[in-house]
Amino acid sequence: MSRSISKGPYVDAKLLKKINGKRPEELGVIKTWARASQIAPEMVGFRFGVHNGREHIEVFVTEDMVGHRLGEFSKTRKFLRHGGKIQKELDQKKKDAEIQAAKAAKSEGGVKK
Repeated sequence: MSRSISKGPYVDAKLLKKINGKRPEELGVIKTWARASQIAPEMVGFRFGVHNGREHIEVFVTEDMVGHRLGEFSKTRKFLRHGGKIQKELDQKKKDAEIQAAKAAKSEGGVKK
C-alpha cells in the first residue's frame, strides 16, 4: 500500500542530516538500518551500508533508484541452489567427467616424452 500523497515520501531524517551539505567524496560508506527510507534526489552519488539483518550491504545510489526504498537493494536472503537427489546425481556425473578428463590428459602427457 502506498503512502498518502498529502504526507509525502518517507525519508529518514537522520540520513538526510548525515548527507546535508556534504559531497559524496567526503564521506565513505554511511551505515544505516533505515531500510524503509525512500531514496531522495539528494542521495544520488552517496554510498550507503544498508543492514540486511546480518551485515551491511554497500549500495551506490544512482538516479534510477530515486523513489525506491533502500531495503530493495540489500537482499535479506541468500540463494544457495536447488538441491535434491537429481542435483546430487548431476554433480557426481560432472565430477566423474572432470576426473576422466584429467586422467586422459595425464596419460597423453606421459606418451609424448
